Amino acid sequence: MRLLSALPFTLFALLIYNGFAFTAGAADPDFWSTPVLSIAMVSGADFQLLASDLLITAGLFFLFIEILKATRIGKAAVVDHMLSVLVFVAFLVEFLIIPQAATSVFFILMVIALIDVIAGFSISITGARRDVAFGHGEMN
Repeated sequence: MRLLSALPFTLFALLIYNGFAFTAGAADPDFWSTPVLSIAMVSGADFQLLASDLLITAGLFFLFIEILKATRIGKAAVVDHMLSVLVFVAFLVEFLIIPQAATSVFFILMVIALIDVIAGFSISITGARRDVAFGHGEMN
């Protein structure tokens, strides 16, 4: 259970993208622009949620969970940060060398993974600084 909580949720965005890019997306190059949901709005406009929009929304949700996880302290948090860096590196390498990853959807997911890395370390450092300052103030 602890290992599962240390896994970065941005990894799921990478796995979902790859799952579709190498199966359904490989057969249909326009897969990411396929409407998943279409709703007639009161204004008369037709709202369409594309497959790419849905995955980016999921990626943002995963980022939110990762930011909440970054407030933890301890060994699990350090492992989580290290794994987040590895997920970002996997995104970067795949973006650079695999043709199916050369899309704007993948690029946005990669930026989400980068924000996860930066935010995770920033939040952890800020929290550690506050813990040290609080502990220092008690000793006086």
